[in-house]
Parts: sequence; C-alpha cells; structure tokens
Amino acid sequence: MLEIRHLKTLHALREADSLVEAADRLHLTQSALSHQFKELEERMGMPLFVRKTKPVRFTSAGLRLLQLADATLPLLRGAERDIARLAGGTAGRLHMAIECHSCFQWLMPTIDQFRDAWPEVELDLASGFSFAPLPALARGDLDLVVTSDPLELAGITYVPLFTYEAMLAVANQHRLASKPYIVPEDLLSETLITYPVERDRLDIFTRFLEPADIEPAQVRTSELTVMMMQLVASGRGVCGMPHWALHEYSSRGYVKAKRLGEKGLFATLYAGIRADMLDAPYMRDFLLTAKDTSFSTLDGVSAVR
Repeated sequence: MLEIRHLKTLHALREADSLVEAADRLHLTQSALSHQFKELEERMGMPLFVRKTKPVRFTSAGLRLLQLADATLPLLRGAERDIARLAGGTAGRLHMAIECHSCFQWLMPTIDQFRDAWPEVELDLASGFSFAPLPALARGDLDLVVTSDPLELAGITYVPLFTYEAMLAVANQHRLASKPYIVPEDLLSETLITYPVERDRLDIFTRFLEPADIEPAQVRTSELTVMMMQLVASGRGVCGMPHWALHEYSSRGYVKAKRLGEKGLFATLYAGIRADMLDAPYMRDFLLTAKDTSFSTLDGVSAVR
C-alpha cells in the first residue's frame, strides 16, 4: 500500500509547513502533490493532515507515517550511498570555498554529515574572501564553490541550492522600525554596515541602492555577524543580510528585520561545480545533504522555482 514517494511527500510537508513549499521542494506542481495526498488518504481510509492549518497539523495516522518516514528515509539514503561505493567512486577529493560570510550556519552540519558518510573522500574547506574562488574552480584548484554571484565560466555548472530573502536589520527604536518595508531613499542618512567584500557582490547595492542612484551617508564593514548585530542594536547603523542569518537575532528581539522594497529582495545561493565532477556519487550526495540541511535548519529559505 505504501511507497517511498508517499513517505517523502509527508516528510516534505512537515519540513516545508505548506503544500506550496513542499511541492517546490519535490519538484511537483501543487495539484500533483494534492492528488498524491488524496490517493494516499484513500488507500489509508482516513485523512493524514488537517487542511488549511498553519503550521500544518497532522492526524494520528499522519504522525504514525511520519515516524515510519523518519526511520526509513535515512536507511534508504544510507543504502544508496553503499550501492554507490560498490559501484566505485568511493574515494576522491572535495575541496571547496565559500563566498558567503553567513553560510557556516548550515554548511558545517552538512560537512559533518558528509565526513561520516564518505570518510574516504579528502575534504577541505577554505574561505573565498582572500582570493578569487571561481577562477580557482575553473583551474581545478577547487571542486565546489558556494556563491550567490555565478560567473559564466567554461566547464562550470551552477546547481541552485535555495532561494532566500535579503533583509535590513535596524534597531528596535530606529525610525525605520515601524515602516512596513524599506525604500532606497530611507538609507540616504544611514550608516550601512556590510561584510568586507566588493560592492558588486552585495545585493543591497547592486539590486537595491544603485538602480535608484542612492548612496548611504556612510559605509562601514565588519567580518562577524554578531558584531554587526551589536552595532545595529546600539543604533550605530543598519545592516543588510540574508533572512536566515538575521532570524536568530530578530526572533529574540535584539533587532528588527525589515523587507527591502514592497515585494522584497530575493536571491539564490548556488554550488558552482566543474562539469567533470557532477556525476561523482559523493558530489551528488553532498548536494542532497546540503539542500536537506539548509531546509531543515534555516528560516525563510525556499526551493528554487
């Protein structure tokens, strides 16, 4: 009666907390996912979750199947890894660099899981802030680069990991804290705090301020997210950063998170990979682990549509 796809869809619904987002993660239309749930509920003879609830509320039957999914799906992934090893490709190299100061929050758990699953693979991680990682990837010095600024380079493929919203952090008592969203002109008199990278790699400049021909009153930099948040909370500036990195502080009431523009400012994080590495079993598994970890640990990220 049950199939693996049924367990995967239930698991995705719990993790995504909505049918729309679950469908995106499974690369299905919402209609196809709804039909799959209806078919499963007809087989079970009872509903599995309560419609139009947020967060999603599962019935007793749904919770029991989720227990089965939690026990079965990791075993399935482990078996797939074992089969990949039997087929070859167990040893290799995965040297990577990141172009994202706030990516360690989900990347380190990903790396920990990967080391346990692929101990034969030589793994190395470098910060991409002191050198140009994408040209190094094209030369073969690296095997993977995490970036939100893909460059068209021969032999390099960019695999989308997730979409995220860039937001503005302001102090709780800041004049902008009560606004429903921020417009570029709001930053004319502000000190903008950024990570120490070039402006052409910061969305708040390239996609928000520069198109409106707006320059903040002052720009200062900090390498550490926690220091940036302390500066913001003390009223010494405002700061643009991904929602997932800001959520840790805004959810605790340290700062306010404000949308950039009426419709928000969204970007995509990619894994840049050399084309000859795409089919390596351990590379495919690393990408799956990275996506699973980011969706389960980060707030405000979504599947790339």
